[in-house]
Amino acid sequence: MSEEMDIMDHLIASIQSGKYEPDDKLPSENELADTFKVPRITARKAYERLQELGYIYSKQGKGSFVQDRNLRIPLVLNADKSFSQKMTEMGYAYRSQNIFCEPIEFNNKIYESLGVGEEDRVFKIGRLRSIDGRPIALHISYVAETVFPDIGSAGKAITSMFHYYQNRGYHRFRSNETFLRLTHPTKYERELLACSSLIPLLVLESECIDSDSGRTLEYGKTMYRGDVFTYVI
Repeated sequence: MSEEMDIMDHLIASIQSGKYEPDDKLPSENELADTFKVPRITARKAYERLQELGYIYSKQGKGSFVQDRNLRIPLVLNADKSFSQKMTEMGYAYRSQNIFCEPIEFNNKIYESLGVGEEDRVFKIGRLRSIDGRPIALHISYVAETVFPDIGSAGKAITSMFHYYQNRGYHRFRSNETFLRLTHPTKYERELLACSSLIPLLVLESECIDSDSGRTLEYGKTMYRGDVFTYVI
């Protein structure tokens, strides 16, 4: 394993230093094995791991090549604009797709955050965010039916919660404390975000609050692919 890591460290350093540019061909497995005096299987595993991490890609019968990792989206963590608006203003070929709207089982943390009782219904609305057809983030909003009586039906078509709130008379937003944690994706999240288990996810959880009334509109949970964002906090 240490020999595999040595190869990976060497190649990552070479890529980051500019020795290899995007789409440049990398040494063959045999060449790499000879250079590091290791079995070919060790070189192969190093390439496989680098591919899972998004540093390289392979072409059948042609070898391994450097992946273009220039998609580094600046993500400003504030509540004054929707994620969709931020991406559109930055000129990205952006798409938001509604992937579910369904009631959740009682969850003390979410229900307490929304200020509703155990007998009330809370819906979760999921949107998959993509740029150039590449999934980059999963947004889940937890919304109380007592605040938005039509959420069960309207939620199935929502691609921007901000637009939904604005259409119902809410126009100024703020967030409370934002909690951040780093995790690795579950199988379901890997399938949605088209990433490997080695790609970290930055998970943000916070409340979206109407600035005028102080009412909590949603409890939000967002998972960002760690390999496509830079963060401004």
